[in-house]
Amino acid sequence: MTRQHEAALDSSREGRQRVVIESVEPQIDCGDFPIKRTGGETVVVEADVFADGHDAIDCRLVFRPAPDGASGKEDPWQETPMAPVGGDRWRGSFRVDRLGQYEYGVVAWIDRFASWRRDLKKRFDAGQEVDTELEIGDALIREAVDHAAQSDTAWLAGRAAKLKDRAHDVGERVALALDGELSGYMQKASPRRFATRTGRPLRVIVDPERARFSAWYELFPRSCSGDPQRHGTFGDIMRHLPYIGEMGFDVLYLPPIHPIGHTHRKGRNNAPVAQPDDIGSPWAIGNAQGGHKSIHPSLGTDADFRELVQAAARQGLKVALDIAFQCSPDHPYVAQHPEWFRHRPDGTIRHAENPPKRYEDIFPFDFESEAWPSLWDELKSIFEHWIRRGVTIFRVDNPHTKSFAFWQWCIGELKRDHPELIFLSEAFTRPSVMRRLAKLGFTQSYTYFAWKNTKHELEAYFTELTRTPTSEYLRPNVWPNTPDILNEYLQHGGRSAFMARVALAGTLSANYGIYGPAFELVEHLAHQPGSEEYLDSEKYQLRHWDLDHPDTLAPFIARINHIRRDNPALHGNDSLHFHRIDNDLLIAYSKYTPDLENIVLVVVNLDPRHVQSGWITLDLGRFGLDEGTTYAVHDLVTNAHHVWHGRRNFVQLDPHASPAHILRIRRRVRTEQDFEYFL
Repeated sequence: MTRQHEAALDSSREGRQRVVIESVEPQIDCGDFPIKRTGGETVVVEADVFADGHDAIDCRLVFRPAPDGASGKEDPWQETPMAPVGGDRWRGSFRVDRLGQYEYGVVAWIDRFASWRRDLKKRFDAGQEVDTELEIGDALIREAVDHAAQSDTAWLAGRAAKLKDRAHDVGERVALALDGELSGYMQKASPRRFATRTGRPLRVIVDPERARFSAWYELFPRSCSGDPQRHGTFGDIMRHLPYIGEMGFDVLYLPPIHPIGHTHRKGRNNAPVAQPDDIGSPWAIGNAQGGHKSIHPSLGTDADFRELVQAAARQGLKVALDIAFQCSPDHPYVAQHPEWFRHRPDGTIRHAENPPKRYEDIFPFDFESEAWPSLWDELKSIFEHWIRRGVTIFRVDNPHTKSFAFWQWCIGELKRDHPELIFLSEAFTRPSVMRRLAKLGFTQSYTYFAWKNTKHELEAYFTELTRTPTSEYLRPNVWPNTPDILNEYLQHGGRSAFMARVALAGTLSANYGIYGPAFELVEHLAHQPGSEEYLDSEKYQLRHWDLDHPDTLAPFIARINHIRRDNPALHGNDSLHFHRIDNDLLIAYSKYTPDLENIVLVVVNLDPRHVQSGWITLDLGRFGLDEGTTYAVHDLVTNAHHVWHGRRNFVQLDPHASPAHILRIRRRVRTEQDFEYFL
């Protein structure tokens, strides 16, 4: 080979490779980050695969569980055929069953046997002489014998001999050459000469089912006692578990449970000066009694916490803990490791700021510290401490204010040893930063849902979340309220606004959560006009909640969660589709399973005060229905039954009765007489 030839070739390629593989999807940033799936899901892979000339191509999708770097163990590559889907685009799929990571890629080569077989048929059909072609086929089969499984070699050798045996009629020999059984043997034994492979393996991280489908309930432990004068305990939370379980939640999320600092403690309603009996913010972590690995003494002991985790599991609940990497000035880290914090010119440690806001009760860590390796190790050990106590789900506070490199390392290390872990990113920040955190390893992400209240905003935002490459790595977890967010819609919309928002949250997204009991008790008073802070916020004081209040939304929320559980269409976001409806105060969308056995159509009145009606135009083709079809519709909220016909149907919603239709569509109804049978 001349130097010119060498310069024209990538050093990793063989000069006789003719197949090109391009535009492999899904992949994130050229394979820098893994896509995400949960156990039992399918990964569909597409690629542009083509070659010069007119030869046939064989294309395979290859995959395996990622090698275990610690043990050096490697699973063998498995493969499945890819099929052309139009133009030069090919598609294949594989199922992921094991938690952890998988690798995948594409391999393709010129299929000389398929090319020969195709041309042989053309020549024979045209009445041309094919004896020479049959001899070529004999040579191709004999070459494949060298690559075939031992059990197949005799069969292939026998078929090769028959092809060039001119004692047999040429038509019989051609029929043997075109036989599908021979093609199957040859596909298995293909020599794969000069095959082209994608570069470094692409990756998929496989998470537990709760990563894809979950309902979270946030609860302040200290307000669970039932007595506004007494600090709640883990025992009090255990008495709440049946209440939470009956509402249909499966994740119980607790804000920080650690000792709270005294220096610059915040008072009620975020007052800069605390009174002697003020209990402070649980996010001001640490005092002389301990830090991130300690429990606030008023809540209970380490043994009490372990008992809570076990009791929750018996109710079908997983306990999620808040991890907030920041310290009160009284935290043991401050005295033991001042090098982990940023200092002012006078040598004092800088408190947290988001000008003009000042958080004198919090010291942030300095991720540019010279001592960053020891800081990283210690922060990772905080997760490990709680993992040993049975916690596998973590909500991480403000991860966007910590080092990206730290998160990629920390989450990667933890999930390597504990692939069942789930990390929820609480980052209400710029979209690029939220996306980066999701790429780096966060399992789920908070969203802008709380501020998307119009039909246009909701449709545009959830199309972005579910119909763009973002959906391959960012799993939305939508919250209508949080301890920090009481939006204007909830402040002024009344009970029906809360009902509409939880119906939207629970059906637009497979993962959602509420901050309770504030939500089900329709807590709507803001600290001051224009603020999203609650009046008398639990962040700074004990609250007493009347869970037996007659106006509680708990039964409605329970209905939403039970509908979610009973309908697999709502267990993912892939099929979300918005339908036209001729009233901008009504929004309509559907989700459905691939087999169309479960189809759910949701219509929500976005006006919390007035009855709204309109004509919905359904894309019936998505449901496998013809234009003139009659079908049954079952309202899962009210248990009402209807028969609909064709694409256009009328809907009307009174927000004071129920602001949402959640409709199960039954496809096999043709006449009204069939209605009862098919329901």
